[in-house]
Amino acid sequence: MKLAALLLSIVIATGVMQAQTAPAPKPPTPKPPAVKPTPGKAAPGAKEEEMGVIEGTTIARANGHFLGLKLDGGKYKLTFYDKKKKPEKVDVTRATARWPNMHGPGDNRTILNVAGDGTFLMGAQFVRGPHSFKLFITLLRGEGDQATAVENYTVDFRS
Repeated sequence: MKLAALLLSIVIATGVMQAQTAPAPKPPTPKPPAVKPTPGKAAPGAKEEEMGVIEGTTIARANGHFLGLKLDGGKYKLTFYDKKKKPEKVDVTRATARWPNMHGPGDNRTILNVAGDGTFLMGAQFVRGPHSFKLFITLLRGEGDQATAVENYTVDFRS
């Protein structure tokens, strides 16, 4: 009996280690050549745009854009931002979120669908506290059986 339990533990541990994926490498960002303006003159059309502010937990994407994750009315809100941290349209169909159930066995799960003005995904399930756990997010593109996971994130969620 002890041998069977040991073998089962080894199989489960091996499966868990293989299931964890490494984070996607960030592509190097090319630096634009430095332009030195002449003193006393402003460069033509050089109006610097201010960087925006990301609400909630910031998640950097591989394409240089950002995600903002927060609880809004007790439900997950995943907002999409461009490189200048300004809200942009959602570029995926939906997302899934999974987190440990602090009040019983198993995990909690929800689907986040496009909502509002199209710049964020909103979850359907209320998230009970305490809000301190690892949250697993998968971004999906496509409909039905054709949906494919395009990005995965693991977030240390604290609220």
